[in-house]
Amino acid sequence: MKITDDEVIHVANLARLDLDEASLKKFSSQIGKILEYIDTLNRVDTAGVVSTSHAISLVNAFREDRIQEHLDRDQALSNAPEKEEGSVVVPKVVG
Repeated sequence: MKITDDEVIHVANLARLDLDEASLKKFSSQIGKILEYIDTLNRVDTAGVVSTSHAISLVNAFREDRIQEHLDRDQALSNAPEKEEGSVVVPKVVG
C-alpha cells in the first residue's frame, strides 16, 4: 500500500510535528514499507488458527497473601533523610 506525502503531512499535523522535506520523504518511505508488510500478513491463511490474547497461557501470576508483621515507626523512618514528629519531611511541591 502506498502512502502519500499528503497523508504523512496530515498525520504529522495531528501529532503537532513539523517535518522538513527530507523527513517527509524518509517517513513516507518507512510507513509505506510497514504498510506493505502488514498487507503481506493480511494474505496469510489463518483459517485454522485459534485466537489468542497472550503469547503464553498464564492463568494467575499472583502470589498468595501472607500475614506478616509490619515495620514499627522507628524502623520505617530509619532511612528517611529527614524526619519530624514521626513523619518523613519532604520538600514543598505545591505553591
